Amino acid sequence: MSVTAVIFIAFVVLLFMGAPITLSLGAAAMGGMIVSGQPLEGLVEVAYTSVNSFPIMALPAFILSGALMESAGISRRLVAVAESLAGPFIGGMAASTILSCLFFGAISGSGPATTAAVGMLMIPAMMRHGYKRGYAGAVTSSSGGLGVVIPPSIPMVIYGVTASQSIADLFIAGFIPGVMLAVGLMAMNYIRSRQNNYQGDGTTISANKVLWTMKEGFWALLAPVIILGGIYTGFFTPTEAAIVSIFYTLFVGIFIYGEIRISGVMKALENTTWITGRVLIIMFTALAFGQLLTINKIPDLIAQGLLDLTGNLYLIWALIIFFLLFMGMFMETLATIMLVTPVLLPVMVSLGVDPIHFGVVLVCCCEIGFATPPLGENMFIASGVAKATLEEISLNALPFVFVSVLVVFLIAYFPGLTLWLPNFFGSLFG
Repeated sequence: MSVTAVIFIAFVVLLFMGAPITLSLGAAAMGGMIVSGQPLEGLVEVAYTSVNSFPIMALPAFILSGALMESAGISRRLVAVAESLAGPFIGGMAASTILSCLFFGAISGSGPATTAAVGMLMIPAMMRHGYKRGYAGAVTSSSGGLGVVIPPSIPMVIYGVTASQSIADLFIAGFIPGVMLAVGLMAMNYIRSRQNNYQGDGTTISANKVLWTMKEGFWALLAPVIILGGIYTGFFTPTEAAIVSIFYTLFVGIFIYGEIRISGVMKALENTTWITGRVLIIMFTALAFGQLLTINKIPDLIAQGLLDLTGNLYLIWALIIFFLLFMGMFMETLATIMLVTPVLLPVMVSLGVDPIHFGVVLVCCCEIGFATPPLGENMFIASGVAKATLEEISLNALPFVFVSVLVVFLIAYFPGLTLWLPNFFGSLFG
């Protein structure tokens, strides 16, 4: 049996048996190495190589920063700003949730973290204003994924390391697509809220209230400006920005808001350790799996197969987007990125697609995967907070998934939407 057959058969069989993705990838890689006669000691080298990278240091730092911001009171103040802006309008509470996810995503870099932080505040608030549990959970799980598109983004760090691309350029490129996704979700929310008669919060929009919440949340709103502004102007690298964000959060939480406690810091450290450990294990096994695929020229075979099927770039984009959406239903985001990047990136580059553009489309597809069953991490979090069944949330999430897919196609077919901002900053500060 060929090495390729062993890799794929072992991987698929283990997945269908319900094995964790890490075990499936690692066991398949080991099987391929045994059949090909390579020493298993090579896995140790792969494990070391996968984490021995300066950019990857940004990963635990951004995770810790996002975890600390909830204890520091930053997330609560961001939600208050969003609620003052959107609350009075039709579907305003749900629109506030989307805006809150947009704001918090500009700090946390994680879809599940954004869903949890915003959901704990906004899902009960929506239910108090007459929203059904399933709808409140669907809005939160669908918009929580904005945390991985709006910079800084943990999946973009992983893609940048995997594809050897500039993480700063990826962060900049994700801004416009992230805002487009948020606008699409808010438009769909308005339509669905009119159909379900979800009114505003009963107040009229007040400039004084907006200004007051912005004043109260000034230091919270300043966080993404400092973090992203430093990256875009070249003052510090994304990894250095992650460290700056930790110290900024601690400073604001201790000396300005006075809300950080030792217990909150310990909980944040515990969550960071657990999430980082899980991510690094996935990176190690996925990298070993990907290297075997490359050695056996699987990416070349897939590229040739796609080109034999059609030479139309738009059709190839459509096939890849639907493939990524399907993958996102069953696989974790980071595993998907680590697996498909070495396989699909060479195909798209050979067709003239910019690697930064491909990376943003890939991450946007993964963003949708957070709100699609059966895996849908955000849906499980929202389900627990809203005390709604996954079936209820899934049904209500379908319109939001539909509009997100439309936005992804726009981003894929019009590369200027992604590349204009990096090119602008490149000419400005280059």
